[in-house]
Amino acid sequence: MKLIVYFKEAYNELIHKVTWPSWEELQGSAIVVMIASLIIALIIAGMDITFKNIMEGIYGLFY
Repeated sequence: MKLIVYFKEAYNELIHKVTWPSWEELQGSAIVVMIASLIIALIIAGMDITFKNIMEGIYGLFY
């Protein structure tokens, strides 16, 4: 019984109390997330390449 009440209240809250963003706001947010993800991926790739080169230099000293 409590589960049914919970779902009814959750549905009511989602329909009547939540303010949903507009389509334009969603598109703007998606673009911001994509750009931030690209920047972070490039930073991580740069760190990975730098670390790889450092490790190859260190290993090259011993072989």
